[in-house]
Amino acid sequence: MQESRGRYTVEMLTRTGPGTPGGDLLRRFWQPVALVRDVGEDPTPVRVMGENLVLFRDDNGMLGLLGAKCAHRCADLSFGRVEDGGLRCVYHGWLFDRSGRCLDQPGEPEGGVNRDKVRQIAYPVMEAGGAVWAYMGPGEPPEFPRFPAVVAPDAYRLTERWHSACNWLQALEGDVDPVHTSYLHRHDTAHLPASRQKSMRTMHANGAPRLSIADTRFGIRIFAERTTENPSEKILRVTNFVMPNACAIAGSESHLGRGGCTMNWQVPIDDESHWRYEFMFHSKKPMAKEAIVAAYNSEKAEGDRPRRNAENRYQQDRRDMREKTYTGMGYVFPVHDLFVTESQGPIHDRSCEFLATSDVAIVRMRRQLLEAVAGLETGADPRGVVRAPQEADFSDVVVMAQQVEATVDGNELCEALGRENIYQLDPAVAEEASAGVSAGG
Repeated sequence: MQESRGRYTVEMLTRTGPGTPGGDLLRRFWQPVALVRDVGEDPTPVRVMGENLVLFRDDNGMLGLLGAKCAHRCADLSFGRVEDGGLRCVYHGWLFDRSGRCLDQPGEPEGGVNRDKVRQIAYPVMEAGGAVWAYMGPGEPPEFPRFPAVVAPDAYRLTERWHSACNWLQALEGDVDPVHTSYLHRHDTAHLPASRQKSMRTMHANGAPRLSIADTRFGIRIFAERTTENPSEKILRVTNFVMPNACAIAGSESHLGRGGCTMNWQVPIDDESHWRYEFMFHSKKPMAKEAIVAAYNSEKAEGDRPRRNAENRYQQDRRDMREKTYTGMGYVFPVHDLFVTESQGPIHDRSCEFLATSDVAIVRMRRQLLEAVAGLETGADPRGVVRAPQEADFSDVVVMAQQVEATVDGNELCEALGRENIYQLDPAVAEEASAGVSAGG
């Protein structure tokens, strides 16, 4: 089934190079393009939405993001020299600053009398949440969205990423699908603490939750309601689609109670691969960061590539599948997500799918994306783009996976919690983290 709006189709959203409808939409938003930990003294080549770029810090430590091909004769600037206020191409010595201005053409008379006419492709960048973010669209960048999971200090947050060998959109569709958690991520609970065993058993026992959705200023709220043994109670799980390629879910932090969320960004490298950036956050209690990192690293090869892949059939263990996990692929949830979306093919052919009632959020998300693409023709900002600083606070992106009274209206509860700001930081978390660092030397 191929969703469409006017002359735009979902298939067009999967194309993200310069000048494509999908690429034009994604470029209207700030996007994570690298992890801060990966940016050293030397220039770093990065590829985003089919564009080859080079990320670097100038000799004042300021970040710059330039097109990888030198404006002179298209040599690769990622092999350049960081010096004299910019990045110098080693072919003819042309020097570019962070804004793309040509500062020097040493092989030309007087250092290049026409150098001011030369502009290297350059994009605004900033650091937030352990990642480097870029705005690759036209005009002035919008306000940077202050998502609590992104702008929180390190003590409250953990940032990771995974490489995935498929199109960005099918990964995002997996993120906003609440039903798959009852199957794809199902596993034995004996190894879990008691606080998590009950919620996991409820998820397993209720594989067909009652779903509903509500449009928001940033995308969609998705409600999944599961019954419990007590008819006066229910498990309410709230997931959010965040325009245009992000989601907010109850993730590794969910057992700590209200006040946390995990946000994923699915950022295209090109049309057949992408990076999954994860920002795990809790405002009230410290996360088990060392355990999460250890579990992730056990499933990763060099360069944040998963060690399980199509070539080794994701190292599926059929005995494990019979005895412990639904997939036979271990306990790390991102591994399951990568496998299943990659199995759909490099670019999922949606003409072959048969959508059902459980896909209500996916259908609405596709329509929101297509509405935004159509709106670009009239100059309209897409949903989720904000221009005023007071609108950039996104503490209303409420996430939960909790037991509540059966009569509770999910959207009303989320509106109330958004006004309350359940993500207000508890200083005790930072104090505990600081004390731990001091104790460790």
